[in-house]
Amino acid sequence: SNGLMEAGHTVLESEDTDWARGLLDLTVTERTAWRADIWERTLVSLRREQARGGVDLFLTYLAPGQIETGAVQAVRALGIPCVNFFCDNLREYRHLPSEFAPFDLHWVPEHGAEALYAARRWKFIHAPMPCWIRPEQRTRPSAETDVVSFVGSKDLLRQRLLADAVRAGLPLEIRGSGWIPQEAAPRHVRPPVSNRERFDYWNRLVRAQGWAAAWRRATVRFRPVPTGDFDFTPFVKPSPPADAYQQIVAESAVSLGINRFLSYQKPADQISTYSRLRDIEAPMLGACYLTEWTEGLDLLYEPGSEIETYRDATELAAKARALLVDPARRRRMRAAAQRRALNDHSIGRSIARITAQLGLAERPSA
Repeated sequence: SNGLMEAGHTVLESEDTDWARGLLDLTVTERTAWRADIWERTLVSLRREQARGGVDLFLTYLAPGQIETGAVQAVRALGIPCVNFFCDNLREYRHLPSEFAPFDLHWVPEHGAEALYAARRWKFIHAPMPCWIRPEQRTRPSAETDVVSFVGSKDLLRQRLLADAVRAGLPLEIRGSGWIPQEAAPRHVRPPVSNRERFDYWNRLVRAQGWAAAWRRATVRFRPVPTGDFDFTPFVKPSPPADAYQQIVAESAVSLGINRFLSYQKPADQISTYSRLRDIEAPMLGACYLTEWTEGLDLLYEPGSEIETYRDATELAAKARALLVDPARRRRMRAAAQRRALNDHSIGRSIARITAQLGLAERPSA
């Protein structure tokens, strides 16, 4: 909401609505009751605001399990265009779920996901991940820490990439959950589920990702996980407190982005990527940013002059070392990428494109 208000919009939120609950492992009965309650609250709030002066746009960030299609249609019947942002299209779906159908427009941040929406003939706009940073953080750091840093949680793909990069000569500091064993999140013990809930889960998985993905999901526990024997201990630093994370990203001589993601849709040795939030946030903070190449990055930045990219561990190590010995280039990249991100990739700029595509009036309200 801060990015919307900075752009001059008025942000209205319905009170006493816990949208996050819809992301939990609810039973069918619990989810049905939750959706009925939260959408009724939302409709009551929207009708009240319409009577007070009108709502120009209903903007959501909802997963399929949170959506009640009839309620979205009821919002549209009030004369309010509905736009949904969703950023895990490529990771989660081979075919998009029908719950997304009633929206007037879809905000799609992954360049590669455009084909999924085009296949459904749904209206969409490809726009950057929504990111807002405080004004006081929009000044480039006066001093650097002489490190290449990655801040993010541990997963198998990141583990493999960074191990190979360190072997190729990458000097590295890692921060984030899971890298230090004692900081790993406690294992979540799920309550027993019914046969109906199991059936619903596998049915959704097959419809969203296909039979091959369901087979990989079902057999994952029986396949050996090639984690390797690389010891990350010398490279791992304690996880930063919440208020220090962005400072580390900004002040590191080189900040890394990793755009590959885990998915059951492809075999483990096939790497898929899409541009993440860090590709917007780090440049906004004034970082010297080196990120994994993915489709559409060249639409956001000028690679080589605003940000730098790599395609594998060897190139990652080589480009990081080259940046470490070239402070003048780092300064130029920081300035150019920050200027581009703040000017072209702000939430306000994306909303302006969305409202233009919907043919909404110019008055600042959302």
